[in-house]
Amino acid sequence: MNVTGPQEARLSRETWDEPDMRRALADRDISAVYRLLRRVGMSQRHIAALTGQSQSEVSEILRGRQVMAYDVLVRVADGLGIPRGYMGLAYDPPIESETSRVKPPDEAEAKAKEEAVKRRNLLAHGTAMVFGTTVLGADRGQGPPSTALTPIPSQIGVTDVKQVEATTRAMRTLDYQYGGGTCRDAVVAQLSWSQRLVDASGTDEVKQRLFRALGDLENLAGWTSFDVGLVDSARRHYSTAMEFASQASDPSLMSNIMYRVGRLYIHNGEANEALKWFQLGQIAAQNAGSERAVAMLCVNEARAYAMLNEPDQALKLLDRAHSEMTRVDPDDEPSWASFFNGTELSSMTGLTYCELAAFDGRRYAPKAIPFKIESIAGFGDRMARSRAMGMKELATCYLRQGDVTRGVQTGHQALKAISAIQSPRALQTFRTLQEEAARWATRAHNADARELCHLLSRAQQSLSV
Repeated sequence: MNVTGPQEARLSRETWDEPDMRRALADRDISAVYRLLRRVGMSQRHIAALTGQSQSEVSEILRGRQVMAYDVLVRVADGLGIPRGYMGLAYDPPIESETSRVKPPDEAEAKAKEEAVKRRNLLAHGTAMVFGTTVLGADRGQGPPSTALTPIPSQIGVTDVKQVEATTRAMRTLDYQYGGGTCRDAVVAQLSWSQRLVDASGTDEVKQRLFRALGDLENLAGWTSFDVGLVDSARRHYSTAMEFASQASDPSLMSNIMYRVGRLYIHNGEANEALKWFQLGQIAAQNAGSERAVAMLCVNEARAYAMLNEPDQALKLLDRAHSEMTRVDPDDEPSWASFFNGTELSSMTGLTYCELAAFDGRRYAPKAIPFKIESIAGFGDRMARSRAMGMKELATCYLRQGDVTRGVQTGHQALKAISAIQSPRALQTFRTLQEEAARWATRAHNADARELCHLLSRAQQSLSV
């Protein structure tokens, strides 16, 4: 396979006729395509320049991220000079000028089917992790190693694992305070090195602790990927995290991973899908004998039921969450669970009532507000993202209660707070506040609500820029 021409030029036709390349193109396996290009000396930067992607996106694809979006596949094909027919893409260049804005009629259906398959596979994988055992495979979708890798020790001890744990704690702190956008790339880079420690020799005790540490690091990679909008990447990291947690025989970590997968679906308003994961995580939490994990799963189940307008179930689970929390051992705080304390419980309780207030504002908004005020006061600078989201939820509750003045005032404070945090996910949740402000702007012709709605709309538009 030959690469011809200057670095800025596209590849020759012969490049794409190589048997391995033709197979990768036919499968639309862009990760394999990029790996083959790397083998012949094309840099990540060069690939990025030709395809209009960032270098971090190319790196993510090399590590196994799937490319499904039709427009992205077209951009890759056109940028690299790949004949579209090799990838089964519609519209040859002569037709493209007339139909470039028209998507294949079955694209939406195909995407829906792909999404359903991804969900089923991940759920089946999670179920196997709770009720069975899966051995870690050699290929975790990381792609070929760089030509200049930092050496790893041939034998590891507790100190080596402690370094992985300390790095994870430090980056989790950055995520809490500044958002996943500040540390996600660093987390993924740390994974590429830390996972290679599995190949080093060590005692069974050290290896088990290493699996736990790697599971926690993958869990953080999943969360920060979700926080910046890389959902497929998040699911892939969570899948591997569950495997490591299973190898470590740590149901507490397993329950936390499943809680975070559930949060992924809650974010999209898919409460039923989230409940599957919260309930599966509840089994792992009970196997761990961790009251903290049980309380965390209960209050998140309560929120999901509230979103479904099932107050009886929601309130029953809230009671159980508070009961479990009274029995928590203060020393039972693994790094992945320590965030869930009394302040977080108050915040989630208020959020559950806030979700119920969407159906009955007069009844439930007054119950939500004291919990939200208490939790906002409890979140310090180290939990800046949670505090900003708490302000948004408090503003939403004020509006649902009918207190427009305080709702608008708190909404402005929340928008200012979230603007300092790199979390597209968190900003997306402000759409709920925008909808409430829009109701008052329309229904009551409230100028202040209209202004807040306008500012929130501009903030949401920035997500797609």
